[in-house]
Amino acid sequence: MTLKERINEDMKAAMRAKETARLAAIRLLLAAVKQKEVDERVTLDDAAVTAVIEKLLKQRKDSATQYEAAKRMDLADQEKFEIGVLSAYMPQQLSAEEVAGLVRQAVAETGAAGAKDMGKVMAWLKPKLAGRADMTSVSGLVKAALSG
Repeated sequence: MTLKERINEDMKAAMRAKETARLAAIRLLLAAVKQKEVDERVTLDDAAVTAVIEKLLKQRKDSATQYEAAKRMDLADQEKFEIGVLSAYMPQQLSAEEVAGLVRQAVAETGAAGAKDMGKVMAWLKPKLAGRADMTSVSGLVKAALSG
């Protein structure tokens, strides 16, 4: 079963169970997927759907932070709930040790010598870590590895 099919099945289950908040989050995800398909005139595969989910998760995290700063806990809680629903569709996250190992391997295999080679290392890492690690923290690890 593809990721998109799984999301559709979960939407039907949420409808049957009358879980309105979960249903709204899943519909939001399906709308984003459909929008991307229409915009690009393609059918998205699992990797592309995962990229859409990553984008939505980033938006939700940013919104939750903004709402907390504005003392709107009701809205922040809604965003956090949606983060929980969307996170269920992401692949298993890698541990910090696994990410650090991949960073070391990337630096060795690309022959990176300094900060100027960061793009080369990130390009090597991105396909291996897409959806499985926070790329912002990976970027920090790469920067530290190249400066040290």
